[in-house]
Amino acid sequence: MKTNDFNQLLTEVRACTICEPNLKEGVRPVLQVNQHAKILIAGQAPGSKVHATGIPFDDPSGDRLREWMGIDKETFYNSQKIAILPMAFCYPGKGKSGDLPPPPICAETWRNKLLEAMPDIQLTLVIGQYALAWHLKNREKNLTETVRNWAAYGEQVMPLPHPSPRNNIWLKKNPWFEADVLTVLQNRVHNILK
Repeated sequence: MKTNDFNQLLTEVRACTICEPNLKEGVRPVLQVNQHAKILIAGQAPGSKVHATGIPFDDPSGDRLREWMGIDKETFYNSQKIAILPMAFCYPGKGKSGDLPPPPICAETWRNKLLEAMPDIQLTLVIGQYALAWHLKNREKNLTETVRNWAAYGEQVMPLPHPSPRNNIWLKKNPWFEADVLTVLQNRVHNILK
């Protein structure tokens, strides 16, 4: 895709109002993309803090994700290295037990176009159940088993739990994740970005 076409696509994404009637907090697309990005973070949807700042993963989840990846904020927010493409670009609002799910129309409208515009992606970090469902058609029956079988997805994909503090219980129940998976993740990230 030519740079002008990519810039036009990004302008359209940032001006998107498809979900506006259903978003109490209004629209504010939050993403980080660049045609030359090497690593893609495929997340769920911005939370309320990210909605307020407009900066992806500008919250405790982002702190933990950067720690998992073994990179600093400067590297993380360098769009030529890291693309951040959630399943929905705007904060979906609060539900009974956390944030509402990302509206599917966002991914249906924009995801393939943006992914096709980033041909240099060498590693996709697939975070949380909605991103797992979209990116990994042959995944295991649940998130735990999918993450446990991370090696089955090849060198270019790593399924991960959401780095939210809400997942502290999951992390305590699954110590193999930090012991086994994070070392591989950090090595892959380092090798791609060096």
